[in-house]
Amino acid sequence: KESSAASDVYKRQGINIMIKVSEEAKKEVNRLMADDKIPQGAVIRVGVEGGGCSGLTYKMDFAEKAESDDKIFEDQGVKIAVDKKSFLYLAGTILEYSGGLNGKGFEFNNPNASRTCGCGESFSIY
Repeated sequence: KESSAASDVYKRQGINIMIKVSEEAKKEVNRLMADDKIPQGAVIRVGVEGGGCSGLTYKMDFAEKAESDDKIFEDQGVKIAVDKKSFLYLAGTILEYSGGLNGKGFEFNNPNASRTCGCGESFSIY
């Protein structure tokens, strides 16, 4: 659930702003949190920064708590914190996970990306 009052405005305009988490990503997040002894109440900090072969790259890490100006989402019991600047690039994104020998690990299914690189870790928006 998005914590900002702006969510009502977006909903009225029909804009999907939530960052969603797939079932497989949820399982892997929970496994990593247990293995790394991440405390209850921690969030996944997701962001975007310049770099990568397509111009922008994703970043993701655990944080004990969200920052005061973060947008907070919760899906499938996974709390996600996104800074305001990165949110513009990530609205509507689904965090997915693909394991196994040919799996790519965590992936961002981002409807805002007009182009992605072959590895899926960077993207661009026109």
